[in-house]
Amino acid sequence: MTSPRSRAEFFVDPELDDRFTGPATGDERRMLVAFLADQRATLELKCAGLEPELARRAVEPSTLSLLGLVRHLADVERRWFRRVLAGEPVLPRFSSSAEPDGDFDGAAAGPAAVAAAWEAWRTEVAFAEHLVAAAPGLDVEGYDAWRGTVSLRWVLIHMVEEYARHNGHADLLRERIDGAVGI
Repeated sequence: MTSPRSRAEFFVDPELDDRFTGPATGDERRMLVAFLADQRATLELKCAGLEPELARRAVEPSTLSLLGLVRHLADVERRWFRRVLAGEPVLPRFSSSAEPDGDFDGAAAGPAAVAAAWEAWRTEVAFAEHLVAAAPGLDVEGYDAWRGTVSLRWVLIHMVEEYARHNGHADLLRERIDGAVGI
């Protein structure tokens, strides 16, 4: 017989988990960057060890999947950091005006699709990390058609919220795939 588990336990052995080690006091930028890094690492952790299962849908008729989340978050990173803050005239990689949910709807199993999604996500995260590190401060601004003028501070806070919400989805998706639970 196994011992009951709490959903609040760690997904991996806490001794091996390097998430949630950022500063709890001090510089605002360091804290925001650390919280976002922890959320990004949580997404990777929730997807670890899976490949074809990443495209498994949660519940019909939903097209929500772990692979869809990776694709979606690649597009979200791209939007806020490249398009809004850096002013680059880029389009989303996985969705479009013709297919606004293409990030989720188009998430199909297969090694090439999985590799492309992770490469896109890692490329956008690297761009964002560089932009944040090079920014003179958190009051750097960009313009977004939805929100108007936004600061780097707002984008970082929004990104922590975006990842935290979707990591909650990832928790449920991962449990559905193989029963794994934990933060």
